[in-house]
Amino acid sequence: MVIETVIDNFFIRYAAEEDNPLVYKYIRDLAAYENELDQVSATEELLYQALFVNRDAEVILGVYKGSAVGFAMFHKSFSTFLGKPGLHLLDLYVEPEMRGNGFGKAMLSFLADLTVEKGYGRLEWWVHDWNKSAIERYEKWGASIVNYIRVYRLCESDLSDFSGFYQNSLRR
Repeated sequence: MVIETVIDNFFIRYAAEEDNPLVYKYIRDLAAYENELDQVSATEELLYQALFVNRDAEVILGVYKGSAVGFAMFHKSFSTFLGKPGLHLLDLYVEPEMRGNGFGKAMLSFLADLTVEKGYGRLEWWVHDWNKSAIERYEKWGASIVNYIRVYRLCESDLSDFSGFYQNSLRR
C-alpha cells in the first residue's frame, strides 16, 4: 500500500521483508543520534522475526524521489481508561540531511489518520526531554505531555532477578 502526500515526490509505504536491513540501519542511526548505540542488542534476524514473522510491530517508510528518507515503527496499544485500543509510536526517524522538509510530520500525520480510521482512542509516543526541537514541534502540532508519568523499565539482570518473585512466593 502506497500513500501519496501533498509533498512533491514524497510518499509513505509499509515496510516489506526486503526493507529489514534498512529498518535495522535506521534503528542504529536513531540510537547513535540519541547517544544510546551501546544499548542496541537487536540484530537483523531478531528484527525480521519480530516484524515479519510475529508481527509484533509495523513500520512505515517515507520515500522521497525514490529513496527512503526515514521510518516510523509502531504497534497497537490499549487504554484501560478509554476502554479502546490506540497506537504507540516507538521510533520516528528522518535522515539528518532530509529534516525540515515535513517528512516526519507527514509520517506522524499518517499514523494519526490510521488511529482515527481504526476508531482507536489515542496515538502516543515518548520523547527524550533533551530533544527540545522535537518537543516544540510536537506541541505546535497539538500534542501534549502526560504530566506526572515517568517511564520505568526492568531489563537484563534486573528483569531476570525480579521475574522469579511471584513463582518463588508460591513455593513458600
